[in-house]
Amino acid sequence: MKNKSYIGISFIVLIFGIWAVPKIVDRFKKSDLVDIGKVPAFELTDQDNKKISDDDYKGKVYVVEFFFSTCPTICPKMNQNMLQLQEAFYGRPDFGIASITIDPVHDTPAVLKAHGKLLGAKHYNWHFLTGDRDYIYNLAKQFKLYAGTNPNVPGGFEHSGLFALVDQDGNIRCRKDQFGNPIMYYDGLEQSGIDALKEDIKKLLE
Repeated sequence: MKNKSYIGISFIVLIFGIWAVPKIVDRFKKSDLVDIGKVPAFELTDQDNKKISDDDYKGKVYVVEFFFSTCPTICPKMNQNMLQLQEAFYGRPDFGIASITIDPVHDTPAVLKAHGKLLGAKHYNWHFLTGDRDYIYNLAKQFKLYAGTNPNVPGGFEHSGLFALVDQDGNIRCRKDQFGNPIMYYDGLEQSGIDALKEDIKKLLE
């Protein structure tokens, strides 16, 4: 009788194990997002005149954008969409934003601080970053996010409207499109891009 009970209990444990192990694996699996490479190392100055580097974002999921405070075209829309991310992950110390200006001559720490206040940026891990112009433009190239000057366009600067997603280990991550190809970056101008970004940030945070 003891042997039968033991066999019965063992069978139940085995069945539970077969069911539970995949659940545990799923729980701890990082995500199905594509790893497209390490974030380029950087060190810049934020709105509080503090040196901020990629190391300060280690252990956090964060979003990177290139912008400038006097941008009259796409930046206001990007800013509003970034506020959606702030609202969605406000109070999360493991989430952050890096907004890097491509007009550092104008966008000093003081200017960026005023800009962030006007915008409504409140997350303590949202850093508005400035520094040497050539350094920043080279950084944009390393990110493969376009930034440049153009006196023939409103504001005098051109830049990508895309957001980069970086995981806790400093890897740039993205989802796949309907054809199974990595999208690389997220559309910072369209609601669909922001919705996708919210979903994928949650995946990494979990």
